[in-house]
Amino acid sequence: MNPLYRIFFTDIAKKQFSKLDTQLQERIMSVLERIKVRPYSHIIKLVGSNYYRLRVGIYRIILDVQDDKLVIYIIQIGKRENIYNKLPS
Repeated sequence: MNPLYRIFFTDIAKKQFSKLDTQLQERIMSVLERIKVRPYSHIIKLVGSNYYRLRVGIYRIILDVQDDKLVIYIIQIGKRENIYNKLPS
């Protein structure tokens, strides 16, 4: 059996998540539950960055995966047209 990754939100991601409507929050949580088992089958590495992206409709979730700790950090959540402009370095 594959180990489960734990998911943590940064303060920025928590704030962005809380502003979304309830139905979208549920959809995002459902997708995050799915990636806990095998995250690399659902995410794509961002070019020129250590982060990954996860697509949920028109929204993107920017995340960092730490395999040694079995942890996924949610860095940011936002619409596709805005999210890539505000990436932390």
